[in-house]
Amino acid sequence: MSQNPSETYHTLEHSVGPVLLKERKSKFLGYAFPVQSLEEVKVHLEGLRQEHDSANHVCYAWQLGTASPQFRANDDGEPNHSAGTPIHGQIRSFEITNVLVAVVRYFGGTKLGVGGLKQAYRDSAKAVLETAKVIPLIETKRMMILFQYAQMNLVMRIIKQLRLKIIAQTIEVQCSIQLEIEKSQWEEVNTAFQKIYGIRIKVD
Repeated sequence: MSQNPSETYHTLEHSVGPVLLKERKSKFLGYAFPVQSLEEVKVHLEGLRQEHDSANHVCYAWQLGTASPQFRANDDGEPNHSAGTPIHGQIRSFEITNVLVAVVRYFGGTKLGVGGLKQAYRDSAKAVLETAKVIPLIETKRMMILFQYAQMNLVMRIIKQLRLKIIAQTIEVQCSIQLEIEKSQWEEVNTAFQKIYGIRIKVD
């Protein structure tokens, strides 16, 4: 299947960090993580807070999705828009999504002012993203197929013919299979399964 550029996005191949930046005795540690859900964002942030439980701030920004992306920028006690916003600005500058960038600050005793903070958090986010490998991925959607065990052969025939990726499955009297499907293939897959009488389809 040919790859349509409009159905691809760019994200990080793997997590990177910490990347250390020092500014007037304050230490800024930059981290970046590829993420697919808000749950993953929460897990990474909790891990950073546990690892750096004596840090003064764990500021961050995340972005999820492509056409109408969701995002959030958090200053974690720093002056408004002095940390999270410049971090998110770097996510946008690198033209990536499905990513969390966090900067951990250990205060060094000298105040930087709002302008200094913006520059430090921007530079820290930029530094960690420059160390990351950015890769293109094809946009996908997830589909849950619910069916009777007697329909297993019909369902598996479609999965094999269309070369679909199985994420999870439960094989009992009542069966379920979760699939990850390229957006360009969505209509074809949906139509094929709907031809099976009694099958139910749920979209994540």
